Amino acid sequence: MSTDSDKGPTFSISNSAAPSTTVVAGFSAFGLAGLTAVDFLVDHLELEETGHLSAEYLPSITPFESGRPRHHSRFFSRPDLDLTVFVNELFLPTPVADSFADTLLTWTDKHDVSEILVLSGIPYAHGPDEHDTFYVASDDYRERRLDDTDIQPMGRGFLDGVNGALMYRGIESNLRTAVFITPVHAQVPDVPAAIRLVETFDRVYDLGVDAGPLEEFSRTVEQYYKDLAARLEAVDDRQMPEDRMYM
Repeated sequence: MSTDSDKGPTFSISNSAAPSTTVVAGFSAFGLAGLTAVDFLVDHLELEETGHLSAEYLPSITPFESGRPRHHSRFFSRPDLDLTVFVNELFLPTPVADSFADTLLTWTDKHDVSEILVLSGIPYAHGPDEHDTFYVASDDYRERRLDDTDIQPMGRGFLDGVNGALMYRGIESNLRTAVFITPVHAQVPDVPAAIRLVETFDRVYDLGVDAGPLEEFSRTVEQYYKDLAARLEAVDDRQMPEDRMYM
């Protein structure tokens, strides 16, 4: 007889409003720079929650604030801005990345999302003068968003986990797809890395986002991020993505 523990993780998305044509996402990963960056965008742009993602048969978390629980993976937008921000606090082991990405991409297809960007901090070897943000992007994203910028491409390597699954869809479909990548360190949250991601995002999308207040914003959620990072450190290394880029 099969039990719930025998079943693979499944994901579902509920939303009260259709997403914008552009989705920007940040995930729970080493350094939490991408997650910090998108959390700040939600706060700074005064976005409202419009949906959430649920997970079954996967060790989960239920965040709470001021005694009120909330979903771990939430979508935010506002009617006058063509941008939906996806804040995903749930750690996603590498084996579930394809299933998660399939659910997210089925949802983007259903709602005619044309572009998805991931803000990501990744630990990789770099020199003291190499604290910058780079991109890996599908050709159509690069032509639409990056040709007139000085943002540099990542040199060579591979993406796996959710980043790799989403980027592969960008190769195989008309979905414009990009990952903005910056090096991260062990401190949590890596605020300088999050600031770099926000600044690069605004260079591309020109929404007038000032990353200056992010330092203060991060202090208000520092203990929460430290607790989240402690959960990540307890995860078996075999479940962690091995995104590797070589300059």
